[in-house]
Amino acid sequence: MTSDPDDCGPSWLDEIPERLAALDAAHLTRRRRAVRPAAGAAMWVDGREMLAFCSNDYLGLSQHPAVRAAAIDGAQRYGVGSGASPMVSGHSEANAALERELADFVGLERALYFYAGYATNASIVPALVGPGDALFSDALNHACLIDGARLSKAEIHRFEHADLAQLERQLQASPARRKLVISDAVFSMDGDVADIPALLALCERHDALLLLDDAHGFGVRGPQGRGSLAAVARTGARASRRVLYMATLGKAAGVSGAFVAGSHVLVEWLLQKTRSYVFATAAPALLAESVRAALRAIRDEPVHLARLHANIAAFRAGIARPIAGTGWTLVPSLTAVQALVIGANDEALRVMHALADAGLWVPAIRPPTVPEGTARLRIALSAAHTPEDVATLLEALATAARTSA
Repeated sequence: MTSDPDDCGPSWLDEIPERLAALDAAHLTRRRRAVRPAAGAAMWVDGREMLAFCSNDYLGLSQHPAVRAAAIDGAQRYGVGSGASPMVSGHSEANAALERELADFVGLERALYFYAGYATNASIVPALVGPGDALFSDALNHACLIDGARLSKAEIHRFEHADLAQLERQLQASPARRKLVISDAVFSMDGDVADIPALLALCERHDALLLLDDAHGFGVRGPQGRGSLAAVARTGARASRRVLYMATLGKAAGVSGAFVAGSHVLVEWLLQKTRSYVFATAAPALLAESVRAALRAIRDEPVHLARLHANIAAFRAGIARPIAGTGWTLVPSLTAVQALVIGANDEALRVMHALADAGLWVPAIRPPTVPEGTARLRIALSAAHTPEDVATLLEALATAARTSA
């Protein structure tokens, strides 16, 4: 007679249903929705058409005819897969051309193209610093930077958000020979921007390297959307020595993947030592061709950026009256990320559901993504939104606010 392999007494696995129930009770359960694009900024969401204010497709380029055509042409020429890591046979002619064009676009010496943004930051940080080194991280950095810091096993110094005086004290007190400062350029949950000139000045003063994550600035900040470094005129050889610039390609570029740009020598080091680059299958050439088309659209079609900035201005000009007296706060931001802080998790969910009832998809962001007590609506504006779409959002927020009050 054999014993039941599951009959071995209490197990920690038995606790998982209770832990899931605790998440639900705290209004922290998340769920996925099956979506497909509709016209403009609309989406079919679980079979229902909704006006979406949740996509990071800030310029609407995921549906651009030239970007889609480039993917089709790339699939015809290269197939749909890359076959191997870039170090074996996955570095296609399209990928190589894209790297040259990305470096030129952001004004740095060289670029390295990765298959995914999260994997980029999580791996380049450990490639740059390790045990015995020092790492300095803004408190509101994205999770991929935080995870990269932890994986590096460097000594981590966390400074309060945008507190450069605290950062300077930490840099000055550190005896480490190698120092790395990591920061979002545009912070993903608030939409505010880092003081890049001041960060670079501190890094120069204390012989540190600056890693900037410009996921939400690339394509929408700076002249011709060339990113947050270009917005503050910090490009060229001098910037290349002291800064590594990372950006994703699934937001304003409308496709997928990410890249890192900097000096020839820094990028060569990352090519040799970044595990998510060396050991992962390369991004397919069809995506590289799509990104190349998106870069041309960002550079040569200023109408997309103009529409985005017009929508941002219209939203911010119209939001004050709807939220008056609610206790809700709109975080200062001139970027596509507009954070409306509600406060309690359940109230943020109530407002999200009220908007959904009106046909608008605006996500409620809750801890641990944001600090406790700051649950919010993360409103993502796009060039794909019409002025009427923005007016519809403002009207729906006003209705939800009256119910709250």
